[in-house]
Amino acid sequence: MNHDSCFSNCDQTDHGPNPYVANILCAARTNENYRTAFWTGHHLQMTLMCIPVGDDIGLEMHPDTDQYIRVEAGKAIVKMGSNKCHLNTTYTLHVGDAVFVPCGTWHNIFNDGDCSLKLSSIYAPPHHPWGTVQPNKEDADS
Repeated sequence: MNHDSCFSNCDQTDHGPNPYVANILCAARTNENYRTAFWTGHHLQMTLMCIPVGDDIGLEMHPDTDQYIRVEAGKAIVKMGSNKCHLNTTYTLHVGDAVFVPCGTWHNIFNDGDCSLKLSSIYAPPHHPWGTVQPNKEDADS
């Protein structure tokens, strides 16, 4: 495989834990699933998310996983806090902005734009089973 085809690859199969090169911007922007596990290793995982207009990822807290979330397309609002009833930190996020969420932090990201919000998210350690594909939020909640 030459370098050009590596970087133009938008395939969204879970490629971990094998070494892999990808164009994350392309993969995230073409992902139409609520959540797709893109690469799952032993100590790290990347997922891609697509959040419809007016929706959110859902209030969550990971007790033993740090998370990095980057906006690849769209506009978002992130709310975070140490208690699910007191999300005292709020930021507006645009393309290229990222949020570092330490384990134990309650957080939610809202699509605040007029198109689908496309996110890439890194979990350390991995949070979802290898190969996870959840077409919509309801599938993720079940």
